[in-house]
Amino acid sequence: MKRQKLHQIIFLLAGIYNICWGLWVSIDPNWLFRFANMELPNYPEIFVCVGMVVGLYGVVYLEIARRPERGFLLALVGFVGKILGPIGIFYYIYIGKWTFNALIMNLTNDFIWLIPFAIYLYDSWEFYKRDLYEPN
Repeated sequence: MKRQKLHQIIFLLAGIYNICWGLWVSIDPNWLFRFANMELPNYPEIFVCVGMVVGLYGVVYLEIARRPERGFLLALVGFVGKILGPIGIFYYIYIGKWTFNALIMNLTNDFIWLIPFAIYLYDSWEFYKRDLYEPN
């Protein structure tokens, strides 16, 4: 695979980052709301669940780092999430429910990973396509 070592490093870093972020949010679910000067949620447990999901994405990214030629679909799901997440935040900023400072979460969780994930998807497409059409 083209740039395989680079992809392994990127997904290793993404995996470690997501696991750490998930743990942090599970321990302190109100950090973002305090940072962004927003009202604390009535049910911070919901943000704990977000932390668990992000942490589990980290495990998925570690698997992609381990076997990058087999991770196209998993990375595609992560990539789409990195597009949809900011769309949701922008909507809530637009309607005044969240502050602009909340975008710090998307900067580190989404924006910095978009280009590396897109390059990986481009490089891994042929492997995914081959697996679709060739018998095991």
